[in-house]
Amino acid sequence: MWRSIASNTLTLLIVGLFLLGGLILWGQRQYETTGPLDAAICLRVERGSNMKAVSRDLEAQGAITNGMIFRLGADYDDKAGRLKAGSFLVPAGASMEEIVDAVTRGGASTCGTEIVYRIGVTRVTAQLRDLDPETGQFAEVAAFDPLAEDEPGVFAEKRAEPDTRYRIAMAEGVTSWQVAEGLKAAKFLAGDVDEVPPEGMLAPDSYEVTAGADRAALLGQMQEAQQLRLNSAWESRAEGLPLRTPEELLILASIIEKETGVPEERGAVASVFVNRLEQGMRLQTDPTVIYGITKGKAVLGRGLRQSELRTRTPWNTYVIPALPPTPIANPGQASLEAAADPDSTSYVFFVADGSGGHAFAETLEEHNRNVAKWREIEAQRASD
Repeated sequence: MWRSIASNTLTLLIVGLFLLGGLILWGQRQYETTGPLDAAICLRVERGSNMKAVSRDLEAQGAITNGMIFRLGADYDDKAGRLKAGSFLVPAGASMEEIVDAVTRGGASTCGTEIVYRIGVTRVTAQLRDLDPETGQFAEVAAFDPLAEDEPGVFAEKRAEPDTRYRIAMAEGVTSWQVAEGLKAAKFLAGDVDEVPPEGMLAPDSYEVTAGADRAALLGQMQEAQQLRLNSAWESRAEGLPLRTPEELLILASIIEKETGVPEERGAVASVFVNRLEQGMRLQTDPTVIYGITKGKAVLGRGLRQSELRTRTPWNTYVIPALPPTPIANPGQASLEAAADPDSTSYVFFVADGSGGHAFAETLEEHNRNVAKWREIEAQRASD
């Protein structure tokens, strides 16, 4: 009798162990396998939350099939206590294991709200954007000009949320004064801007920052990036350029940046100025004259007057026979590269062609024909 009881007990124990093992294997597969989510979602984890609350939210959004397996898997991976606050992108089909990794890894939020300060040539724009998890694209929620308008309430609300991300987007061709003023208007930054950085020495780029980041430190980061770009362009420059120093290359790059917005033209524009320098011709470029008037602290907003083209300033290249003494804006990488390695041409003239680009010429006669065409286009546009 006792043998029978012991035998039956042992059999039940073995069966139980097999069932338990099978259950564990099943749970592991559920934890690691592709999840049921048809489309990506943005999962927000509040500060002070826990895995139980997160698993309930995921179940409610159809991202996981079993909250208990989700929590047990997090415990087994020793990640249950590493939950981070923020907004996290959960892709379609994400496994429970992948979701646990996303909400415990740390670092910046991967979806949700982003405030972008765009420092452009004509204006500064503060933009509030939300990521659409299904498309992976940001959609604008609100925008305003922080230099001319009061901040909408929604911006202050979003700045109070801990998982809001911030970005400073600096356009190519802006002046250092414009950048400094733009950063002063960014309320999520801290610290003073005691002096405007040297013209041309800020790298146009998109900079991700954190709330409370120091303005002066950010400007220092921009300067370091531009110095690296300038050093690289100077070291790889073509032989025989009429440029004596990296600073002269930077000046030329800034003029190229302001003369054309067509990427394919930069090399040709650079060749015109290099050819003129080699032949002892004045550069005769309007953006330098404008800089002599505004010093980079305003947009002229009108055409140049004949009197301004004749007035001597250190930047008026219709009067001075060489490069101006400083850059006239902050050039981007492509303009630096064009200045360092211009196209090989015989062009010494260019004028707008009506398409957004320019018509180039080797002779004054050809240039005059191009100018006449441009005047016709201007007249037609005026009459229209």
